[in-house]
Amino acid sequence: MNYKFKTKPYAHQITALEKSWNKETYAYFMEMGTGKTKVLIDNLAMLYDKGKVNGALIVAPKGVVGTWYNNELPTHLPNHIENITVLWKAAINKKQKESLDELFSEGEGLHILIMNVEAFSTTKGMDFANKFLSCHRTMMAIDESTTIKTPTAKRTKNILKLATSASYRRIMTGSPVTKNPLDLYTQCDFLSPWLLDFTSYYAFRNRYAEMKTLHMHGRQIQIVNGFKNLGELSDKLKDFSYRVLKEDCLDLPEKIFIKRQIQLSPEQRRLYDQMKKEAIAILKGKQSTTVNTLTQLMRLQQITCGHFTADDGATQPIANNRITELMDVLEETEGKAIIWAHYQYDMTSIINAVSKKYGEESIVDYYGLTPQEKRQPNIKRFQDDPKCRFIVGTPSTGGYGITLTAANTVIYYSNGYDLEKRLQSEDRAHRIGQKKSVTYVDLMADDTVDEKIVQALRKKINIASEVLGEELRSWI
Repeated sequence: MNYKFKTKPYAHQITALEKSWNKETYAYFMEMGTGKTKVLIDNLAMLYDKGKVNGALIVAPKGVVGTWYNNELPTHLPNHIENITVLWKAAINKKQKESLDELFSEGEGLHILIMNVEAFSTTKGMDFANKFLSCHRTMMAIDESTTIKTPTAKRTKNILKLATSASYRRIMTGSPVTKNPLDLYTQCDFLSPWLLDFTSYYAFRNRYAEMKTLHMHGRQIQIVNGFKNLGELSDKLKDFSYRVLKEDCLDLPEKIFIKRQIQLSPEQRRLYDQMKKEAIAILKGKQSTTVNTLTQLMRLQQITCGHFTADDGATQPIANNRITELMDVLEETEGKAIIWAHYQYDMTSIINAVSKKYGEESIVDYYGLTPQEKRQPNIKRFQDDPKCRFIVGTPSTGGYGITLTAANTVIYYSNGYDLEKRLQSEDRAHRIGQKKSVTYVDLMADDTVDEKIVQALRKKINIASEVLGEELRSWI
């Protein structure tokens, strides 16, 4: 493996590449925070250097396509590789069309197309991906491959149709089995129908699942009642996959930071732009103090979180993608997670969504409305009860003095402006007793004050006291 890395790899990343780099099909089952994206980019670069590929189709969830385009590829793809990299959009202007057309040029270099997985539910997205694959010797990679775990889903069926058009195929996820081992079938089928020795989902299910027949309304329904032969399945996976957890990686940094981007819904964007105009008008007529500017920032941030305060003081919900993105992150998360949010309305939304998907026993809370007599028992449950995977709280209430080292993933559903509270909340998981590296995930809406807030906090800037009113106004 003679290859010059642009960014220094960790030991487990080198191991992953040594096992996989020249194989036509491979699965990177690497826990969130272990750097599977870098591994994929280095693998792509190695194949390009050897003349094996000149194209890459990266399929990723909505929340990470922008990160691939803006951060990961510029950071890790070696400088000697000339490339044309395009982020696909369904609705494009003339300039964006010219960029897309460049992907089909016959010139030298690596042609990289990044598409969100939802595009494969559309004819337009499928046609474009098919055209791209037919023009290049391509590596096709599915980031967070649990997005194609459902055999009956339209996007799963369509992606499987395209798979054989790619010379090399990769899947990546930190949690390949989100609910049960049957989740693996279509993920592995994308790589090759022969890897698991089954060309039918139902034959695969019969081999590895115990089925039970229920009689409902005069009909017979089969449901999964348990699993079998899992040792055999595990042995099959070893031939074409690499599994690593954070606890296995001794050279990882203590803290790893990840951003997940969210697109505003049309209703959110309309309200956000309207509120932005009002905020600018209000601030023009006043001295731009930090206090009155923070008030306007808060109103804008509430909209990005999916709610706003009406004139009568009532909180009104707005259609939004934030909860969906949170649930996607939780699906990729191994073990337990802390979820911090800035607004009480967010608490209710999070608790309802998590309870609905994972059950009421899976989550406890620790915020202003949590009764005093329940606070310590909730912490104990989170730390000790395997059934309790999530705790949700506000940094102002739960960010100080408590120990939550059962989690090595911390998610910021929304952020406040106080740096001390942010740092204190980070350290609930990162303290004595924590044996693993901790991954911090910030959810943030594209092209909004969300981005400015996260950038400032990451730079250790206390927005509430260090950022002047004039600078805050420029954020709006």
